[in-house]
Amino acid sequence: VQLQASGGGLVQAGGSLRLSCAASGRTFSDISMGWFRQAPGKERDFVASISRYGGSTYYADSVKGRFTVSRDNAKSTVYLQMNSLKPEDTAVYYCAARLGLESSDQYEYDYWGQGTLVTVSS
Repeated sequence: VQLQASGGGLVQAGGSLRLSCAASGRTFSDISMGWFRQAPGKERDFVASISRYGGSTYYADSVKGRFTVSRDNAKSTVYLQMNSLKPEDTAVYYCAARLGLESSDQYEYDYWGQGTLVTVSS
């Protein structure tokens, strides 16, 4: 599975961004997807995950109510809509895929995208 993340950029606090992650190499509905992020000098953390058909989603407490994960299996793409962005959301965001149930554990993911940088200015 190859993953290509896009959509990062610079945004002011309170603004919005939508990240996309396009997958190839596998039937998209075979894989659960997750979003993780790594802030400068910190470890990579879980952000959100979505099941193979989108029926189940999970969020880190820090983004619950502000971020929404979704997927379009016809386009083999997963999205992360980020609203009410805060400076502490600044990080490189990674999409990840696994052959199985969705998970918040990064070590359970088999495939990773290259990351896209989100910078939120105050």
